[in-house]
Amino acid sequence: MSHIDCDICIIGAGSGGLSVAAGAAQMGARVVLVEKGEMGGDCLNRGCVPSKALLAAARQAHAMTKGAEMGITPVTPEIDFAAVKDHVARAIATIAPVDSQERYEGFGVTVIREHARFTSPEEMQAGDTTIRARRFVLATGSRPMVPPIDGIEDTPYLTNETIFDLRERPDHLLIIGGGPIGVEMAQAHRRLGSEVTVIEGAKALGKDDPELAGRLLDMLRGEGIRIEEGAKVTAVSGSNGAVAVETEKGRFEGTHLLMAVGREVVTEGLGLDMAHVKHGPKGIAVGDDLRSETNRRVYAVGDAAGGLMFTHVAGYHAGVIIRSMLFGLPSKAKTAHIPWVTYTDPGLAQVGLTEAQARKAHGDALEVIRADYDENDRAIAEGRTEGMLKLMAVRGRPVGATILGAHADELIGVWAIAIASGTKLSKIAGAVLPYPSLGEINKRAAGNYFSSRLFGNEWVKTAVRAVQRWVP
Repeated sequence: MSHIDCDICIIGAGSGGLSVAAGAAQMGARVVLVEKGEMGGDCLNRGCVPSKALLAAARQAHAMTKGAEMGITPVTPEIDFAAVKDHVARAIATIAPVDSQERYEGFGVTVIREHARFTSPEEMQAGDTTIRARRFVLATGSRPMVPPIDGIEDTPYLTNETIFDLRERPDHLLIIGGGPIGVEMAQAHRRLGSEVTVIEGAKALGKDDPELAGRLLDMLRGEGIRIEEGAKVTAVSGSNGAVAVETEKGRFEGTHLLMAVGREVVTEGLGLDMAHVKHGPKGIAVGDDLRSETNRRVYAVGDAAGGLMFTHVAGYHAGVIIRSMLFGLPSKAKTAHIPWVTYTDPGLAQVGLTEAQARKAHGDALEVIRADYDENDRAIAEGRTEGMLKLMAVRGRPVGATILGAHADELIGVWAIAIASGTKLSKIAGAVLPYPSLGEINKRAAGNYFSSRLFGNEWVKTAVRAVQRWVP
């Protein structure tokens, strides 16, 4: 048995835990990082990185079937599904050293590869090591949620933790869940040659703007993806290569089943009751400062904090608590400026309030401005004119933005920065951007806010005429 005293003990080596560990150790704190599984967490090994690598391969395959309007003869690509998975594995392996144990030990972090549990409000046990810390950070992440559907225990199914290990292409992939993970995997597998059926009990992409989400779903259906909404699942059955899903709208049959109905926070086995840490199904009970409501030594970041389940949120949380833990300064987590993206092609991105949320919050003060991709010269030149930006503005400032279209994931960043900093639309409208670029869509949307105020306004016309008459 060994004993360690430290300033900060972190449980979980995903995005949030690694960010806290690197920042705190490099600024002089004594840091212990405990991880029982893979360094890099779900995002690197089973989530963000492998899914985007798979989507990239699918996009490449899809591009080969297009191009006739540009004089390029479409061809049917020959897809080696196992080689696609090799590409996914290489992407993970290339990034892995950045999250490796060796790198963090180089920062001065003590890394322990064991399961950790509290033995008291001030101590944890990890293997044969007792850790006493001034502060604890729970960055334990989440895992795929598998609801208790009739027959699920006897039916083979995949989750995001297992689907990327699949070396043979599914002939017909059934996906239960029409959220971002479900539709991303649907498009990826459809473009790589699988038949795909998405089964959603309510509304697919139900957390996004209905107008633009609906347009995206129509595009996915146009690619041959079957999307069944309002199809509550009642039972599943089958064996390897032959599965079936029973719903209130009928029976669906396929060769493989993917569960993509959401995620659940990992908190069991941590001894939270021993540490007097209040928790529930949604995670650790924390305040805006991300500290436990019942044990002020304990913080939670990322999924464990019970809020938005995104990798970039975990990284953001790390910065919030580092300010508090290392410098004793007040610091609170906010959500109004947090973007999220469904990484389909085209993508669907959101930051701030949707139109419905903004109308509820601001009433008649809200103005909704639109800018279409087919009015952007770069989009026209590249044949990517499908899509739109919807901007929600109140008294000259953005309160939300929704983008459907090419590179929506990159374009949404401008609005995330604007909302976070309180930037006025006049600043964005006045920016000088390279021509031609998709970024001009953002500038056009901001400019459209002022168009109705300037063009056709009789007061403006009167003023202009007076200036032209009297000013030399």
